[in-house]
Amino acid sequence: MPPSEMKRHIHTLDVIKVVLLLTGIGLSAAYVLLSFEASAVQARLKRQFEQDITHQQARAHFERERADRSPQLQTHAGGLAKLDIPKAGISAMVIEGTDDATLRVAVGHIQGTALPGQAGNVGLAGHRDSFFRGLRNIGVDDEITLTTREGVLHYTVESVRIAPPDDVSALRNTPYPALTLVTCYPFYYVGPAPRRWIVKARLTSLA
Repeated sequence: MPPSEMKRHIHTLDVIKVVLLLTGIGLSAAYVLLSFEASAVQARLKRQFEQDITHQQARAHFERERADRSPQLQTHAGGLAKLDIPKAGISAMVIEGTDDATLRVAVGHIQGTALPGQAGNVGLAGHRDSFFRGLRNIGVDDEITLTTREGVLHYTVESVRIAPPDDVSALRNTPYPALTLVTCYPFYYVGPAPRRWIVKARLTSLA
């Protein structure tokens, strides 16, 4: 091979080496950049995922605490609501429970029914010779107001009936916001009354 041709061959090899070297550097740089971008995205997604889990757990914990919180502590501290029935001359605070100790001091929320302000059927009980004495004067279309910390609920009486003490159908949940008041009947009776006076009302407005 002539010297001049050998020089050209060597020069070509040198150019190829440089091109390969530059290509390798470019590919390496691209790989580093892609790896960096992937790591950044993964880190961001991981942070967001962990934050979502933390927020979800915090919400779930809050909901569990609210659900498990003792109603007795809440209601005796300030009451669940205030019940007003102008036609019956009734204005009384509502607390949780229907035991004698509770009904001696307030109108009682019947456990298992919706809480005041919640959707469904709110059940309240009172003694016929104390807070619910005036309930005998109530009739269809009379107005009932239940004031909670979240707002004022206005109900209209739909029915008044007498039922045996084991009839709990009036306390079943309803597909609409309702209020059910229960007391013993007859109102003037010596000893445990044999029947129940039940007032059913439907929510008509919320302020």
